[in-house]
Amino acid sequence: MSLLTTPDTARPDGPGPQGFSQRARWHVRSFLPVLGWLVAAFVVSIVHRFVPGSRWMLVHFLLLGAVGNAIVTWTWHFTGALVRRPASATEGRHQVVRQILLNLGVLGVSAGVVGGTLRATVAGAVVVGSVLAWHGVALALRARNALSNRFRRTIGYYTAACLMLPVGATLGALMAAGRTDEWQSRLVLAHLTLNLLGFVGLTILGTLVTLWPTMLRTTLQEGSERTFAAVLPLLLGAILLGVGGALLGLTWVIAAGLVLYAAAVVDLAVPLARTARRKPPADFSTWSVAAGVLWLLAALAQLTWIVVTTPRVARIHDQLGLVVSAFAVGFVAQVLFGALSYLLPVMLGGGPAAVRETTRITQRFGGFRVAVTSLGLLVCLLPVPSLVRVTCSLLVLVGLCFTPPLLVRAVVVARRLRQHPERTRDLPGPAAGRPGAGPAAGAAARRRPLGGMVVGLAAVLLAIAGGVAADPAAVFRSDAAGGVTPTGRTVTVQVTAKGMRFTPDTATVDPGDRLVLQVTNADADVHDLTLETGQQSGRLAQGQSATVDVGVVGRSIEGWCSIVGHRQMGMVFHVRTTGSDQVVAAPGVAGAMAGGGHASHGGTAQPGAPVDLHGTFPADFQARDATLPPAPAGTLHRLTLRAQEVDLPVGPGVTRRRWTFNGQAPGPAIRGKVGDRFEITLVNEGTLGHSIDFHAGALAPDKPMRTLQPGQSLTYTFTATRSGIWMYHCSTMPMSVHIAAGMAGAVIIDPPGLPKVDKEYLVVQSELYLGAGSEPVDAAKIAARTPDAVVFNGVSGQYDARPLTARVGERVRFWVLDVGPDLSTTFHVVGGQFDRAFKEGAWLLRAAPGEPDAPGGSQALDLGAAQGGFVELTFPEAGRYPFVNHMMSLAESGAHGIVQVR
Repeated sequence: MSLLTTPDTARPDGPGPQGFSQRARWHVRSFLPVLGWLVAAFVVSIVHRFVPGSRWMLVHFLLLGAVGNAIVTWTWHFTGALVRRPASATEGRHQVVRQILLNLGVLGVSAGVVGGTLRATVAGAVVVGSVLAWHGVALALRARNALSNRFRRTIGYYTAACLMLPVGATLGALMAAGRTDEWQSRLVLAHLTLNLLGFVGLTILGTLVTLWPTMLRTTLQEGSERTFAAVLPLLLGAILLGVGGALLGLTWVIAAGLVLYAAAVVDLAVPLARTARRKPPADFSTWSVAAGVLWLLAALAQLTWIVVTTPRVARIHDQLGLVVSAFAVGFVAQVLFGALSYLLPVMLGGGPAAVRETTRITQRFGGFRVAVTSLGLLVCLLPVPSLVRVTCSLLVLVGLCFTPPLLVRAVVVARRLRQHPERTRDLPGPAAGRPGAGPAAGAAARRRPLGGMVVGLAAVLLAIAGGVAADPAAVFRSDAAGGVTPTGRTVTVQVTAKGMRFTPDTATVDPGDRLVLQVTNADADVHDLTLETGQQSGRLAQGQSATVDVGVVGRSIEGWCSIVGHRQMGMVFHVRTTGSDQVVAAPGVAGAMAGGGHASHGGTAQPGAPVDLHGTFPADFQARDATLPPAPAGTLHRLTLRAQEVDLPVGPGVTRRRWTFNGQAPGPAIRGKVGDRFEITLVNEGTLGHSIDFHAGALAPDKPMRTLQPGQSLTYTFTATRSGIWMYHCSTMPMSVHIAAGMAGAVIIDPPGLPKVDKEYLVVQSELYLGAGSEPVDAAKIAARTPDAVVFNGVSGQYDARPLTARVGERVRFWVLDVGPDLSTTFHVVGGQFDRAFKEGAWLLRAAPGEPDAPGGSQALDLGAAQGGFVELTFPEAGRYPFVNHMMSLAESGAHGIVQVR
C-alpha cells in the first residue's frame, strides 16, 4: 500500500489541470508554516551569537515550530492513507484550528523562553500541549473504525507521540519557573527525553516503516509488521525509564533507558536496511533519511556515554549542547528535509511529468547536501580548533539552506505546469527508479549523488584546511604533548584539594612522559581540577576521588578549580616539564575553557557583551515587595531557609542564575523583638556547599555556621538580646562570592518602645558582579570592586518602574541594610528630611515620648557593609520623591527608586 494514494487524495476535489487542486492547495498551505519556521530558524542561526537567549529560540523554532507543524500535518494525512477513510468536513476544520493554535503556542513559548517571561512560556506550553493532546485523540478516533488494518500500529506510534508532548510541555513550563540547579537539570533531561525521543522520535520511526519503502519505490520487507508492532512497547518502556531516571536523579536508570531505546531502533532499522539492500538509495531524500537514522543512533550513543561517565544529573545538563545539536541537525533536520523533498512533489501532483520535474528540483545537489551536512556536523562535534568549527558549521548551514528554496521553487514550477499543461511535453522523461527508466538511467542516477558526496567531502576538507591555515597554532594549543616524542613512561601524582589549595600544586615531568593525576577532595567544600587542555576531574564532594589523564606532556599546562571564586583564592595547579622555569600558557585556551565549556560549572567567566541594566521593564514585571510586616506575635519563631540556585531578574529584561535563600535575593526578612528565640532550619537544595551566619545571634560559629553539602541540613538556634537590623548571609568561602550571588538578608529586632508608624519599608543594598552568560557572579570583578550595578532589593531600578507609595502626612519608616559585600551607602530621600534616625543599635535622632519632634534633622543614613538602621520622615506634599544612595556614582549604577506620594 502507498502512503500517497488514499480516499482523501482520490476523490475529485479540484478544478482540474488549469490550477492546483483543492488537495494540492491544502498541502501547500500546510507546508507554509513549516517553511516559515525553517526560515526563522535560519535567521536565528545567523544572529544567535549577538542575541542573548536566541540559542533556545533556534531550538524551539526548529523542533517545535517546523517539526511540530510537519508532524501535525503529515500524521493527519498518513493516518487517512493508512485507514483509507477520508476526513469529514468537521474533522478538516478542526485540523485547521489545531494548526493555528499550534503556531500561536510556539510563538508564546519562544517569546517567553527568550524574554524570560514566565506567563508567556506557561501559556504557550499549555496551548501547544493541549493542541497535541487533541491531535493525538483525533488520530485515534479517526482510526477507530479501521482496527483490522495491518498498519494500525503506525497510528499507535502517532497517538503515543502526541500524548507525550503535553507532559514534556509541562516540564518545560516548570523549567521556566526556575528551580535549583539539580532539579533544573533533571527537568531539562526529562523534557528532552519526552520531546525528542518521544514526540519527535516515535513519530519519525512510526512513519519510516511505511514511508521508507515508498521512497525507495519497493515493497516492505516481509515480517516488518511484526517487528514494528513489537518495538513500540520497547520504545515506550525506554522513554519511561529515561524520564523516571532523570526525575529521580538516577543516572544508571537513564542509561538503561537509552540503551533499550537504541536497541529498539536497531531492531526497527534491520528490516529497513534489508529493504535498502534490495533497492539502494539513489537520491537526496533517501540518503538524507538514511543519514538521519544513523545520526539518531550516534546521538543516543553519545548521550549514553555522557550519562554513564557523569556521576550526577546536574552535571549532565552542562554537556547537553552537543547532543542536542546531533539530534536536531543530524537526525531531525535531515529526516525532515529528506521526507519533505520526496512528499511535496507528489502532493502537488499535476500528472507524472509534473511530478518528475518537481522531484528533480527538490533532489538537486543531493549528494553534496547530505555530505556537507553530516560530515560538517561530525567535525563540529569533535574537539577541533574554533576556526575549524566555525568554517564547518557555516558549511553545515549552507547544506541545510539548500532545501527551503528548492521546495519553494518546486511549488512555483508545479503551479506553472498546472496552468500550462502543454509545457510538460518538453520535460525530460522518466528518471531512474520510475516506470520506464532503463538500467543505464538507474546507474547514472546512482552515480550523481555519489559524485556530489565526493564534492561535499572535498568542501569539508577545504573548510578544515582553511580553519587550520587561518590559525595554525590552534592545532597545538590544546595539545598537552606539544609535538614531543613519547618516552613510554607514565608518572602518577597524588593531588589533594583542601583549604583552597592543591597539594602539591605543581607536577614536574620529563618532556614526553605521560602524566596521570589522582585527585582527592579532603575538604568540606566541593572542588574540581580543570586543565586548560580540557581534561577535568568533575566536581568532587568530601572524600571523593577522580583520575585525570593528562596524556603525554611536552609543555607547561595550567589548571585550576572551576568552582566560582576558588581560582581567585589560590586553587591553581601547574604542570611543568624539566628545563622549564615558567608557565607557557596557551593564549586564550584557559579563558575559553573557563568561560565556555566550564563556565556553567562555576568557573571564571569570560567578559561578555555589556549588560544593559537601565532599560525598560516588561509590562508584567513585579517588583520585590519592600513593605515590612510587623513583628509576629509570640516569642518563639521557627523558619526554614532553603539554599536554592534559581533564575531571577536583576534588571530590565536581564535574568541571572542567583544563589538564594528560599528563592529570593536578598533572602526573606525575619523580624522579632528583644528576648525572642529563633529556630532556623537551613536545608541545602543547591549544587554547592552553603552555610548561614546570623549576626543577630551571639554564639560560637564552629557548628551552626558550618558548610552544608547538597542535601544536608541543620538547625540554627539563637536568642535576640540586642535590637537593630542585622545581616544574615552564607559564610562559605569565598564569602564575597556567595554574598554577591544573592545569599544575604535582614533580621530586624525592634528596639524596645519602637513607635508605631503608618508604613514601614525594607531596603537592602547589594552589589551585582555579573558573570558571562547566565553566571551569577564574576569573582574577578569582586576582587577589583567593579560592580555591574549597585541595587536596592536585588533588582536595578525596580522602584523607578514600580514606585513605593505613601500619602501626604503619613509617617514612613525606611529600614536600611547594606549587605555589600564591599561598598557602603548613604541613604537619602530627595526632597525629604529625616526627623528620626537609628543606626547600629542606637538612636541618633529622636523626640522624647510625648514631645514634638526635635528641631534637628538628618539628610542621609551612612552605612558600611553589614551595617543597618532606619530613618523616618513625613512627606509634606504630593509628588515623586526619589530615594538614592547619595554616593552618586553608585546611585547612577542602579541604587535608586521613587516614592509616589499622593
